[in-house]
Amino acid sequence: MVDPGVRVLVLGSLPGEASLAAAQYYAHPQNQFWRLMGAVTGLDLAGAAYPDRIAGLLGAGVGLWDVVKSAERAGSLDAAIRNPAANPLVAFVRALPTLKAVAFNGGTAARIGGKLLGAEADLALIPLPSSSPAYTAPFETKRAAWLQLTAFLDPSIPRTPRPA
Repeated sequence: MVDPGVRVLVLGSLPGEASLAAAQYYAHPQNQFWRLMGAVTGLDLAGAAYPDRIAGLLGAGVGLWDVVKSAERAGSLDAAIRNPAANPLVAFVRALPTLKAVAFNGGTAARIGGKLLGAEADLALIPLPSSSPAYTAPFETKRAAWLQLTAFLDPSIPRTPRPA
């Protein structure tokens, strides 16, 4: 989910079962993604309907996609991903003229996506702690790391940092 004005692209590994069933990114109710991005954008994304969440992200200059196009996986854990086929990330990011940073939601996304995008010198590549409930770091620890994305957003768009 991107548009030409995206400045930050957040890449997950591969949607989990709840997200696939709902046809929505980060649909698992315990996934902290929408709270984290709310903190970054200053928008109440966690409390919004899904179409409004996506519109809010795009309006803030944030896009979403996955590093893995297809894979075998039982369940939703990244550790269970087998035989992954990557999305064409290099061509994808080169088609986004205002892109400044690519953020990786979790270690698997960073490992796969970082290998593919490592030569894209004009982009900041930012590994982030996973928003997944399986990654049990405290929310405040995750939030502190995710807030670094604000540096890449359009400074002309006013935003009010959201509390935890």
